[in-house]
Amino acid sequence: MATEFVHTLPMRAAETNTRPRYTLPAGSCDTHFHVFEPGYPSVPQPLYTFPEASVEQYLRLTDHLGIDRMVLVQPTYYGTDSRLLVDTLKRIGQRARGVARIEDDDSDAELDRLDQAGVRALRLDLFARAAWPLDQIIAYIRAMAARAEPRGWHLQFYTPGTMVRDLLPFLADFEHPFVIDHMGYMKASEGLTAEDFARLVEVLDGGYAYIKLSGPYRVAPGAPLSSTAPIGRALVSARPDRLIWGSDWPHLPDGQRDTGELLNLLADWAPDEAHRQLILAETPAALFFAH
Repeated sequence: MATEFVHTLPMRAAETNTRPRYTLPAGSCDTHFHVFEPGYPSVPQPLYTFPEASVEQYLRLTDHLGIDRMVLVQPTYYGTDSRLLVDTLKRIGQRARGVARIEDDDSDAELDRLDQAGVRALRLDLFARAAWPLDQIIAYIRAMAARAEPRGWHLQFYTPGTMVRDLLPFLADFEHPFVIDHMGYMKASEGLTAEDFARLVEVLDGGYAYIKLSGPYRVAPGAPLSSTAPIGRALVSARPDRLIWGSDWPHLPDGQRDTGELLNLLADWAPDEAHRQLILAETPAALFFAH
């Protein structure tokens, strides 16, 4: 079945985003954003039109919201071509770190170059590998962990919720730090249950797992953002020290989405200021800015 080609919407002006309803801690970090710039080649068949989402637009947004640090995540649009990632990290400077995608046969020298540029994690696109047998996916994860470990990097899973569910027995015993994007991506519309989510929380509580509080509109598409509150609250209740927040800017394909509204969800999910300190500052600092 062919994947639908998506047309992205123009970006809203930074100053029209809702301001935070609480004081952000010093060192607050957005751990998940993308940028798109002309002059960098896309993959041959991108999933969406070229988004209006430049680094200047993003930095205006972070200035408006009061975000100090940020983590640039390599989007599917550019595949494993890291040129824009590296150039953007150099452009922003020490406020920024990166999450890269690599080819299986990329050299150690290339990974060392990415490390020097500010990359601190590898993004594993398991949507692109969704048809693989589970044992092959596990072998791939182990191989990527072996590449990441010498550099002190963690892994980030961009993964369908059904695959998260199927990987939980493996992840419970997996002894390498990893982050699961988009709150675990456990969409009820795809048959994920409360029992599946409870097992995810068990892995978060006992292993090497972290979960990114990002993309609630991806977890419950078409529903009010408030519908994801039980997920956010349960994660915070379980392990606030194992959570990080990400805007998922530019919110593909909806550039009109209010990033401040997403940031303000933490006021409900994590009403304790100490928990927001962990989610927004301390845990991102440990994962991305320790070196």
